[in-house]
Amino acid sequence: MDEDTGEQGLGRRERDILALERRGFSGPGVKERAIREELGLAPVRYYQLLNALLDDARALEHDPVTVNRLRRVRETRRSER
Repeated sequence: MDEDTGEQGLGRRERDILALERRGFSGPGVKERAIREELGLAPVRYYQLLNALLDDARALEHDPVTVNRLRRVRETRRSER
């Protein structure tokens, strides 16, 4: 088994994105700073990757609570448009 690929088949970056989403952030800009500093990604790219992860069955298997919560948020936002 590859070190960067977990038993669920998610890569390290995908697992790190889900881990960051599990955390709470204290104020505006804190999450974006963590995205840049911890993951080395621009926030726009981070949210693109996150959105794709929400449709990935491996992500759901890895962290069903976080993925289902984020799917509900995404659907609520889509229905408000």
